[in-house]
Amino acid sequence: MPLIRFTERPPCRNPWAEFERIRRGMDELTKSCTEKGRFQQRANVFPALNIYEQSDQLVITAELPGISSEELDLSVEGDTLTIQGARAAVKQEGPCAYHRREIESGSFSRAINLPAKIDPHHLSARLVDGILTIILRKAAPATPKKIQILSA
Repeated sequence: MPLIRFTERPPCRNPWAEFERIRRGMDELTKSCTEKGRFQQRANVFPALNIYEQSDQLVITAELPGISSEELDLSVEGDTLTIQGARAAVKQEGPCAYHRREIESGSFSRAINLPAKIDPHHLSARLVDGILTIILRKAAPATPKKIQILSA
């Protein structure tokens, strides 16, 4: 009867190891992009927002530096507010070589699920010094209505 020593056994191969290696590679590709051989971290979410509630209104402030009101489009559909716009790229005179480039340009869109029901007829927005302030009046709460039954 042949004896097999533990050291002579072929190593057990993990069948999922290759998938894990591919997943790590895909994560690395989508996480950052290369610029001259170096990795550059991208911004997470644009624009940055604050959302807070007051007694009868919902207030949303967004940081939008370098963007004019003509470049913005705001829309409300149901319980979702959408902020869309574009930031123009800064034109450099003559050839240049960037050492760091963190200010992004191009179009953006951000959809926000509103935490309260709003009245779509009472909305206002203003853009001052790169801060967009949107004021949404809350909808009146639904009140039960008594239905009178007529007898025949």
